Amino acid sequence: MIKLLETAIDEQRESVSRLVERYMRSERPFLVRSELWDEFRELAEAEGDGLGDSKLGRLLYNAQEGAHDGKTLVLAVRYQIARWAYLWIDAATLEAREIDVSQYLQFKERLVGVDQPHALELDIEPFMRGFPRLQETRSIGRGVEFLNRRLSSQLFFELGKGDRKLLEFLKAHTVGKRQLMINGEIQGVQELRAAIRTANELLERLPGQTPWSEVERELGSMGFEPGWGDTAARVQETLQLLSDILEAPAPGVLEQFLARIPMIFSMAILSPHGYFGQENVLGRPDTGGQVVYILDQVRALEAEMRNRLSEQGINIEPRIYIITRLIPESDGTLCHQRIEQVKGCKSAKILRVPFRDQHGEVIPQWISRFEIWPHLDRFADEVQHELLTELGTRPDLIVGNYSDGNLVATLLADRLGGVTQCNIAHALEKTKYLYSDLYWRDNDEQYHFSCQFTADLIAMNAADFIITSTYQEIAGTSYSVGQYEAYESFPMPGLYRVVQGIDAFDPKFNIVSPGADADIYFPYNQKEWRRTDLHEEIGALIFGGEREDARGHFADPDKPILFTMARLDRIKNITGLVEWYAESERLQKAVNLLVVAGSVNEEHSGDREEQEQIRTMHSLMHENGLDDKMRWLGVRLNKEITGELYRCVADHRGAFVQPALFEAFGLTVVEAMASGLPTFATRYGGPLEIVQNGVSGFHIDPNHGDQAAELMAEFFERCARDPDHWNAISDGAVARVQARYTWKLYAERMMTLSRIYGFWRHVTDLERAETRRYLEMFYKLQYKPLAEAMA
Repeated sequence: MIKLLETAIDEQRESVSRLVERYMRSERPFLVRSELWDEFRELAEAEGDGLGDSKLGRLLYNAQEGAHDGKTLVLAVRYQIARWAYLWIDAATLEAREIDVSQYLQFKERLVGVDQPHALELDIEPFMRGFPRLQETRSIGRGVEFLNRRLSSQLFFELGKGDRKLLEFLKAHTVGKRQLMINGEIQGVQELRAAIRTANELLERLPGQTPWSEVERELGSMGFEPGWGDTAARVQETLQLLSDILEAPAPGVLEQFLARIPMIFSMAILSPHGYFGQENVLGRPDTGGQVVYILDQVRALEAEMRNRLSEQGINIEPRIYIITRLIPESDGTLCHQRIEQVKGCKSAKILRVPFRDQHGEVIPQWISRFEIWPHLDRFADEVQHELLTELGTRPDLIVGNYSDGNLVATLLADRLGGVTQCNIAHALEKTKYLYSDLYWRDNDEQYHFSCQFTADLIAMNAADFIITSTYQEIAGTSYSVGQYEAYESFPMPGLYRVVQGIDAFDPKFNIVSPGADADIYFPYNQKEWRRTDLHEEIGALIFGGEREDARGHFADPDKPILFTMARLDRIKNITGLVEWYAESERLQKAVNLLVVAGSVNEEHSGDREEQEQIRTMHSLMHENGLDDKMRWLGVRLNKEITGELYRCVADHRGAFVQPALFEAFGLTVVEAMASGLPTFATRYGGPLEIVQNGVSGFHIDPNHGDQAAELMAEFFERCARDPDHWNAISDGAVARVQARYTWKLYAERMMTLSRIYGFWRHVTDLERAETRRYLEMFYKLQYKPLAEAMA
């Protein structure tokens, strides 16, 4: 990048000088990507001479951020996805040089009044030296494929080493006091090879459907215990996979074999914040898509665990505990109950553990997700006790959700002696708020980003593997930074400086997209499955008159419905959508607007941000006369009604819109598309990958609401002229979800990943013991004092 900049200065010195002057005129010391690029485009249009296509233009297109002090300009240039360079330019002389990330962060810190050249620096990079690392951006999020290729070639081609490690791994599997896979009859690799050949001779003489019970004694005498399969054919297949690995290991065969090993019998899934329950919780503060995600995830995982155990001849009921917070003052929910059975599951349960104050007393009321940090260390200890009491042993896999759940999962995995740990972010707050790192002190009283970002760094690096819903959650796009990538380096002025916080090329990252519950969210034209018993209730919700939890009505009920549903907070941008609608006569003429979000009554909300949004909604409806074109429902709907509501909107040839400023994944987008609703969704975050623009829906830019409104109006006008256009987008939406976003696909992949990472952790140094010791120090010296200061 420095060569490109130096060439641009040599070839277009006057243009570069004028551009730097333009940047220096900004009263703000920091310039975001759009500001850098807009200034350059204005200059290019004024000067002509191909400046827009010049080397300078190429460099500025990749610049994500700039900062200046009136004398010096520094640029953060993302020349490829997840690859950065930092450039320093003297405004007077145009002298330029490349600086390292620490120098760049230190420059930014000085601009906010913190001059601390010897700040504490967090740098994970030294612990990654010699560790397998992806090289190609297209491979990001496919970590397990890379590990299998890389590590199998290393492990198995060191003569005898890989074979012995694999044998030791197979011998390690037990359930209760029962040995699985291999017993003491097999002591070495050659004995294992011979036993496989002898077992094959026996199995080839038997009908394929011969149950394990009829061959257990003979195979046991050869050294094989339960776990190979439920029938003779299945046992033979599994043994053949093992034989192929011992003969000439291939990554694909290794994955197939490991996917069959019975090693996941129990799981703990952590989700401490919000109101976690199955009824009457959605829409409450901090309670939304994550709850739906986890409940659907657990149903799919239990079914997949049971199926895999059965196929391998293990008659054991899988056990899953969703661990969350017990809230005595549960406000009409069941969050005060210690144990709750998960509906649709045979054995999965919600286990609730209370928060306690410094005197050990149970805290009775709900606490915002931004305020819970002082309670998590003690919570982890109590969870450990409760979980061991319930299971009788440690779980085989721990899964964290969101920042708080991931931190507790980290503590729990460590305190239980190194259980395999998976993290799922759902959303990382750092990317939601501009300069949340630089100005963390200004926001810390309300959001406590110091605790949250510190917890994120610890949990990300401690996890054995991380599940994301989309590629861009990790590494963004060619023009935008990924959520995890944003944690690579950043300043926390006066606290510490992150030089290398996480690496997007780390093979712990894997993309496993969730789905929609197919029993609830299915196409509107599958008439035999429709919940017609709910139509009267839904009709009253959509087309009814005045009620305490609603505002507005449809004067013309025959118009199509533009529908949105989300929490009523700033990032979801529901008030932004209402503003777009209010300012577009064309869109008002084409559709009615149906909003399901938050509460209509400010006094019914205890969340400051939601209260502000409620006031804004009322103001927009009043000032723009929307009460006969828009219906706002402040209701919490169960899944059955929600699913049928999507389909009822489809019956009216409507569409769904998700206008968020940023959306980590977009579960409502998947639900709407699965129901056959054409969908307009934000281009910032997961929906950019879910929706195929113009095929299964449309991308909108929430920063350009006027353009989004025009796009939606144009769609409905075209559908009025050509009904087949609506049908085409609807069919495309259904096809997209069925091909890519189902819970069955999710559960299959999740179970395979947990086994593969468990295997490599067992046979290599993937445990990252040195990293964990470093993170433990960071936890005790940084996180705990921050959390205790909150208390």
